[in-house]
Formats: sequence, C-alpha cells, structure tokens
Amino acid sequence: MSDTSFDVAISGGGFVGLSLARALSFAASGGLRICVIDKTPHPAAALIKPNGRAFAISASSRRMLEALGVWRLVEHAAQPVAAFDITDSAFESFVRPVLLKIEDEAAPGEPPAHIVENHDLLMALAGAVQADTAITVLAPRNVTGFTCDDSVVSIDLAGEAAITASLLVAADGRRSPLRNIAGIKTVRWSYPQVGIVTTIRHQKPHHGRAVQHFLPSGPVAKLPLKGNRCSIVWTEKAEEGRAIMQCDDGTFLKELGKRFGAELGAITLEGPRQAYPLDFHIARRYVAARLALVGDTAHGVHPIAGLGFNLGLRDAAALAEVIIDARRLGMDIGSETVLGRYERWRRFDNASLALVMDGLNKLFSSDSGALRTVRDIGVGIVDRLPGVKRFLVREAAGFSGHVPRLLKGEPV
Repeated sequence: MSDTSFDVAISGGGFVGLSLARALSFAASGGLRICVIDKTPHPAAALIKPNGRAFAISASSRRMLEALGVWRLVEHAAQPVAAFDITDSAFESFVRPVLLKIEDEAAPGEPPAHIVENHDLLMALAGAVQADTAITVLAPRNVTGFTCDDSVVSIDLAGEAAITASLLVAADGRRSPLRNIAGIKTVRWSYPQVGIVTTIRHQKPHHGRAVQHFLPSGPVAKLPLKGNRCSIVWTEKAEEGRAIMQCDDGTFLKELGKRFGAELGAITLEGPRQAYPLDFHIARRYVAARLALVGDTAHGVHPIAGLGFNLGLRDAAALAEVIIDARRLGMDIGSETVLGRYERWRRFDNASLALVMDGLNKLFSSDSGALRTVRDIGVGIVDRLPGVKRFLVREAAGFSGHVPRLLKGEPV
C-alpha cells in the first residue's frame, strides 16, 4: 500500500471517525485503503483518562460495534439498562414520582441500551483500529486544506507532503475546519443552558435503571454504570451552572443532591466534573465535491436523550453501506451520485430527531404549573399504552426507519 494514496481518508480520530474506519474495513473485508488523520497522538491506553462522560449505547449501535469486533473489547465495562424512568417535577419537590416507566426489551434478552464510559469505548475503538492492517493512522497531523479534481482529492498536511484519496470524510468536530474550507454553512443556535457532566458513587444499588428528571432549568439524567455508580448529565441554566461549577466539591454535591433526589442514598464524586455550552447545529449540506460530513461535523443535538453518539454511528453505518454498494457496482466512491445517496439518507433523519429533541427541551424546561399539568397528563397516558411504549423502545434502540445493515448486525 502506498503511504500517500488511499481510497478513503478520514479527518478526525474520535469516536465516529474510528468507527467509520473500522466499518469500512470490515465491510470491504480489508479491500479498501483507509487512513485516519488526527491532530492529537493516536489514542493509546496510557493517554486515555476517565473524563466523567459516558454514552448511552443503543441496541442497534451495540449490534454494529459487535459486528466490528469492538464490543467484545468493552462489554466488560458496559452496564445494561433494565428500565427508563421519566419524572417531571418542580425544583423544590422533595419527592419526584415516576410518570413513565419503560421496561420492555429491544428484542428477547436484549436490553434497549448499555451505558459505557467514554474512555472505555475509545480504548476499545483504538484497539480495534490498531489491530486492523487495512487502516493507516496518521497522528499527530494537521490537515490544512484540500483540493479535488475529477478523480481524487488531495489533502494538505502541515509540514508534510500531501496525500490523496478518492473520498475525504470530515469527522473533525462541531467547529470543523474542513466544513469551513468547503464553504458549507450551518443552521445554528445556542441554548441558555450549560451541560454539566460527572460520575458519582452512591450508597444504594441502581438495579440498572436510567432516570431522566425533567426540571424547570433542564433535564438531569442518571445513567447507571458498573457498580454503585452513575454518570450524570445535568442541564442547568447557564449563569447558575457556571456558579455551581465554581463551588467546592461539597457544595457541588449538595446542589446535585437537590436535583438528583435521595433514592440512591448518599453520593460522592467519583471523577472530574466538566461543563460545556449547549447548542444546536446542522449542516446545510452533508456533502461537497469528494467530501462527506459525519457525526458532530454534520449535526449537534441537545443531550436530552443521549442521541449524539448513536446518530454519529448511524452516519458511519450509512456511509459505509453506500460506499461498499457503489464499489461493488464499479462506481467512483467519491462521485456526486454516490455521496448524494448518503446525504438523502441521513440529513432528513438527523434534522427530524434534532428538532424533536429541541422541542422536548423547550417543552419540559418550563416552570409553568399549567404546562406541567398538561405534560404530566400526556406522559401518564403514554405510561398506560403498552403499544406506544414498545414503539418508544424501538425508537430508543435505533430500529425505526431506514436502518443501515450494520446497525442490524448484518453484513454489508
């Protein structure tokens, strides 16, 4: 294999970029020349530290990771979700009654989701990619630009010779330099909220139950981890959230306890706490000449339902399927026709789900007593309709709509 010529070059060695690289190699049985370019050193076990964040891995995403040989590397650290509980209460409420309880399985014996800490998943993805001889990792490297003609895209690397590929994939994040170079605009707005994430240890067992508390300032999610631990995803009004982050650990835990509730007993911090601004964005186009956008480069949603990583995996699975189908037909994998199929497949799905999450956040982030009464009646009705609850489980598991074959655990 040439050191400078590839079939697919992926800029961004994060979760979605590494997943796409492994998906392409798996689907092509090693027949594609793939490279991953990243500005940081390629993740190694010594460099990956717990950061307080975790992913809710849907059942369809788990099937994909299993097919790619990644799940076996992380399964020991994955906590199955036995149930989802939804509450909606005023901030000062001492008791947060469960309005909606979802306990159905995605399939017999298959939980609808698993909770996995970010560093464990990144180690598994990095391990799978490092062991894959069809994937070349160029890191640390900086992509400074690209140009394309009728047959290849030439990718400029800072201080080094350019490399070429039939297709360049931008997986370089929300502020993607490649998206900007391509002149692709985004629809974007900010929320008057911040997201606070951390890991806690608690006194009583969680029994695998994930909880979403809807509060006037925003949702607080408790995602069960292995042991008596939970990952916290806490949405708070921006000014209040910044003030809370300035507090010492003891005061921080008191503030969390007011929102967390007391059902799991005493809590302590298990890892670092971080805060980040929340926004919505979606690219006006997902493709340009020999360029495709995936993951956070293409879209960013409110963390209210933990969909971000799962949507990125759907992008990776769909793009891999489109590329492999085109390759089998002898088509140019970077052509407008091929990339147009990917864009039509993913952009509407991502935009629809992103707007639903935006609407739910606005609906539930309100302290109006009348609105809460209407919400609670609606959620209570859903709780009494088994068919609707099964539909919600399939949605959460990622099995609704036009699902790529990898997300079904099927070969491409």
